[in-house]
Amino acid sequence: MAARPVRRTRLAPGRALPHPLWRRAHRHGALRAARASGLDASAVSLLRVRGVTKRFGGITANRAITFDVAAGELVGIIGPNGAGKSTLFECISGFYAPDEGEVELDGSRLTRLSPDQVCRRGIARTFQKLRPFQGMTVAENVMVGALTRTHDVKHAREQAYEWLRRVGLLEKANAYARTLSTGQRKRLELARALATQPRLLLLDEVTGGVDQRSIPGLVALVRELHATGLTVLLIEHNMRVVTAVAQRIIALHMGQIIADDTPDVVARDRTVVEAYLGQAYVQ
Repeated sequence: MAARPVRRTRLAPGRALPHPLWRRAHRHGALRAARASGLDASAVSLLRVRGVTKRFGGITANRAITFDVAAGELVGIIGPNGAGKSTLFECISGFYAPDEGEVELDGSRLTRLSPDQVCRRGIARTFQKLRPFQGMTVAENVMVGALTRTHDVKHAREQAYEWLRRVGLLEKANAYARTLSTGQRKRLELARALATQPRLLLLDEVTGGVDQRSIPGLVALVRELHATGLTVLLIEHNMRVVTAVAQRIIALHMGQIIADDTPDVVARDRTVVEAYLGQAYVQ
């Protein structure tokens, strides 16, 4: 059975949810907690996913997925291969239309919108399989993202250089994207997504495929971006990474939510451990 979705109240950027309110939200639902605290219930969620189901022939990749993400929150999504994580991102970002259910950003319905329309509403994403424009420079790649918000090429170039500075790639601005290492391409993907000025950033395996020496820098970068107030939804296989950065973790298995709680609680959840490692590891 899917875990009850955890909703949270809007927080100041970079702040964790106060512990008493978190307990009430977890046990009774954030709407009741918000009303009891005198908070505006409409301010609870930035992203709302309700009953999202996606099928491919006889295979159900996502089954009645329901959860909220509050503004300023950093939420991790975990699960074994084939759990439906990337399909969920595709449904949120407009690359797939759900067969059932709805996706909303700040109260605005996104279901059936195209990826570029979803982007203009304020959702950007990176991809597990890196997709830079190989024959363009690093700066030109980021300008592609910036030009979704402005028709001024000069301004787009300025924005591209600023985001490259923020992600630590400024010295590579004039290099061709094909010359970058995997870790550098991950940073380029981030810069290109950030140049669209998102309110919600979807990160798909941001540390996947990079050498171990590059992981701490990427983790620090995600933390820095979140500290600015950016809302982040993160798919990550590396449990050390996701437990280090996420305020909350949603665990998927066979297309369904099996846990939705704080990192410490999810990491000890018997159902989650069994989904990852098998029943033999659950004592």
